[in-house]
Amino acid sequence: MAVFAVRTARAAGWDRARGIRDQPLFDEHAAFSDSLVASGVIILGGPLDSDDPDEIALLAVRADSPEAARAAFAADPWIVHGIFRLSDVRRWTIWLDGRQAGQLP
Repeated sequence: MAVFAVRTARAAGWDRARGIRDQPLFDEHAAFSDSLVASGVIILGGPLDSDDPDEIALLAVRADSPEAARAAFAADPWIVHGIFRLSDVRRWTIWLDGRQAGQLP
């Protein structure tokens, strides 16, 4: 199985007056994301600093193809309700991983 770098971005339903945890359906989105972590689809993920005000997060996703990586998020409440979108899905060959060596705190 391959790993993909998946970037998310704000969609039309994003409320710019609210922070990420105050967006509509945040709890449902978080529960969905947790289920992807538990099933081994999401390896790592979190908000990303960016010069692009619409960019939200970067995720390392395990899937068979870019299409499968996208499909894994199809039922995410934030996707379903147009709060965010997947802006980019790229194959990511990870050569270095300090987590395996116990180097991360």
